[in-house]
Amino acid sequence: MEENIKKYSQISEQELARISPLTLAYLGDTVYESYIREYLIRKNIFMKINDLHKYAIKYVNANAQSKAIKFLEIDILEEDELSIFKRGRNHKKNTAAKNASIVDYRHATGFEAVIGYIYLKGNTHRLNYIIQKSIEIIEEK
Repeated sequence: MEENIKKYSQISEQELARISPLTLAYLGDTVYESYIREYLIRKNIFMKINDLHKYAIKYVNANAQSKAIKFLEIDILEEDELSIFKRGRNHKKNTAAKNASIVDYRHATGFEAVIGYIYLKGNTHRLNYIIQKSIEIIEEK
């Protein structure tokens, strides 16, 4: 994954600012899920695939992502990331949440937009930090 991040590091701040927040969320969704899958595999090496999938859902659903971003937006996000979160959260879209409130779904979209944004910036340390913090928040009882 780090090779992909380096490939995208050539995107300028101006170009990055023009990318639709839904496009960033689209990318952020897959980046975040990949990180979660790797995290679970490393943590539960001998777990069956179906069990890994069920466990991953606890991290990648809108409710969990909403919980994570609510903490991150207060203490962790930098100014540019907070702006991206708000753009993603507030962007109008034609899809509806299946298993979450509209508020949680919108917050999750903002969260995914932040992940996509940081990924495209090529800041692997920041991306790892944000995702690790998210995991810790979601795992809290």
